[in-house]
Formats: sequence, structure tokens, C-alpha cells
Amino acid sequence: MTRSENIYLVGLMGAGKTTIGRQLAKTLRLPFYDSDKAIEERTGVDIPTIFEFEGEDGFREREQRMIQELTQMQGIILATGGGAILREENRLCLQKNGFIVYLQCSIDRILERTRRDTQRPLLQTENPRASIEALFEQREPLYLSCADFKIDTSVMSSKDVVGCILEAYQLP
Repeated sequence: MTRSENIYLVGLMGAGKTTIGRQLAKTLRLPFYDSDKAIEERTGVDIPTIFEFEGEDGFREREQRMIQELTQMQGIILATGGGAILREENRLCLQKNGFIVYLQCSIDRILERTRRDTQRPLLQTENPRASIEALFEQREPLYLSCADFKIDTSVMSSKDVVGCILEAYQLP
């Protein structure tokens, strides 16, 4: 690697942050972290349970503390939760010490990837498409505002996405 920064992946649920993050970490021989998994490990319960008992605000508080903690580390790959960028504090932590990659993905592809996933509280609704469209509309400007690099994961293989990220990351 030509930089000493971390690589942080942002994007909507189902965009491929965890899959791409694991492959990046393996390629670069760096530790991989998923902020949602880290929250689950710390609390001993899954994200839907946190949402159920603390609501989205309670979850976002936990997420902010975890992002602050993880961004203090050096030489890591971090897949953030899809809504991590909602808080300015999180965006600033990410921007301060990392190369931020926005994994953009079509709504159709996200629906396809998440259709059987019951662990996503924001999709437990009668109309998941409308939920994803609303999340996209709300979050897209925030992803773009903090990203150093954007790539569409809708049609590319994860291997190709990783290659493009590494190429962009290693540019002077």
C-alpha cells in the first residue's frame, strides 16, 4: 500500500460493503471490521433487537461510539452501517483518517440482494422498495459529500470492484 490510511466503505444496505471489505482486507492483509457486527459483539444482541428496545436513535448513539472507536485504529478496512453517514460526527471521523469508498448500487439490485434478509430493521415494511428509495434519496448526497471514490457495485463482480478500489486508492 502506498498510503498509511484506512479504507472505509460506505453505501446503502446490500451494496456489498461487507463482501468487498473482506476481499479488500484479504488482498491487503489488513484486519477487517464491520461496524454493525462490532456493535452486536459489544452488546451481545443483534441489530434488530437494539432497534426494538432502543429505537433507531439508540442504535445511532451506539453506532457513533463504535465509529469513533474504530476510526482511531490504523491500517484497517471498515464496512460501516448504511446509515453511519447520517451523523456529521461519523462523517468527520471517517474523513479524518481514511480513504472513503462509496459503494453505489441500483435499487433493483439492493432489493434482490436483501429480499430474504430479516436482519435489516429498516426493510421490515410492507413496501421495501419505497423504503430503499427513501433511504437512497436521503443518504446519497451524504455519501457523495464524504467519498474519495465512488464505484457502482450493481453489475461488477466483487473481484473487479476490489481491483478498481485498489487502483484508485494507490494513486498518488
